[in-house]
Amino acid sequence: MKKSSRIILVVILVITAYAGWNIFGPVVSAPAEKYLFIRTGETYDEVTTALKDQHILSGTFVFDKIASVLKYKSHVKPGRYEIKDGSSILSLLRMLKAGNQSPVKLMINKLRTKEDLASKIGNNFECDSLEVIRFITDNDSLSQYQLDTNTVMTAVIPDTYQILWNTGFKKIFAKLRTAGDLFWDEERLKKAAEKNLSPAQVYTLASIVEEETNKPEDKLLVASVYLNRLAAGQDLGADPTVKYAMRNFALKRVLRGHLEYESPYNTYKHKGLPPGPICTPSPKTIDAVLDAPPTNYMYFVAKPDLKGYSNFSVGYAEHLVNARAYQHALDSIILARQGK
Repeated sequence: MKKSSRIILVVILVITAYAGWNIFGPVVSAPAEKYLFIRTGETYDEVTTALKDQHILSGTFVFDKIASVLKYKSHVKPGRYEIKDGSSILSLLRMLKAGNQSPVKLMINKLRTKEDLASKIGNNFECDSLEVIRFITDNDSLSQYQLDTNTVMTAVIPDTYQILWNTGFKKIFAKLRTAGDLFWDEERLKKAAEKNLSPAQVYTLASIVEEETNKPEDKLLVASVYLNRLAAGQDLGADPTVKYAMRNFALKRVLRGHLEYESPYNTYKHKGLPPGPICTPSPKTIDAVLDAPPTNYMYFVAKPDLKGYSNFSVGYAEHLVNARAYQHALDSIILARQGK
């Protein structure tokens, strides 16, 4: 073989190897946040700009050529795409063209307000918090779910949901509602009926219990106290409802003046359950309400050892003794901190 032919062959092999490396080699770098976000309506040029700006690709020459062959330029799909470090341009393009998104794991735990839900959705999905607020504060939007602006949060069962990033809030809410309907199975519906409560009422009562205690054993008895008060036609007198009414969740002690705050959520001023929940209670707390045992307890107050458990009592005189013991324990702590 002539020298010139060998040179040409080597050049061809080098070019082939270089092209192969750029197409099939590990040339993709994962961005700091690991994902490429393509918003609805973004163009191909905006995608390639993002690839360069986020240093996913050092250049887009090869990407452009393969994108033309795969006809991706006219088939840009929005979404949240996980970029794996060391993957190839071909695999990256195939993922983007197929729209193989990495779903968002939406973890919902205790949310206190509709604004909290809006913030969580806005921080995790393409739709913004304003879209969420507009929907959940519009009775016309909620009527199809037999909900209103007070009861809307009863549709939200704390859990982990996998949802595509570019899903609109109407579809997100429909998914949450469907999960809620599945949660209220035949057994739970039967238990609620036996307590003369609707699922929404159970949820609302559970939200109060959730804010009263984090002790599983006490949740059953706290629920029992409130069920007894409801049955007797008494005020629930739940401190957490006052905090919710005032939107002052940092309030440590509810004083007499706070009890006069005017709000339908203030269960010291208005009998029965509040119009809606004061947080999103855990499924275990909802079940604690459904499984609350029959008792004669009408009162409860934290134990003076301040370990988070409560003393329960039937009569008010006994309750006063327990309340004074708790108050004395608090006063002792305050004095100790003051060095007295």
